[in-house]
Amino acid sequence: MEPKKLKTRGEIIEDCRRKGISIAALARTIGIDRMTVYRVLHDERANSYGKAHKAAVLLGIKDGVIVEDEGHANA
Repeated sequence: MEPKKLKTRGEIIEDCRRKGISIAALARTIGIDRMTVYRVLHDERANSYGKAHKAAVLLGIKDGVIVEDEGHANA
């Protein structure tokens, strides 16, 4: 099994520009609030856990596992 090719933050932003979609629209498509997605795309530190981790994995910039747990407030 080949490892998943990760994207850079710049590639995600450029892809949005090329398609003419906003960060807010991108956030809606993955079900994460726009400010979290904006922070993940513009701040290197913002994808360690919780919603930011989930956004980074869904956007394809981080290799990780999304764990849905009712007891985890940030998931």
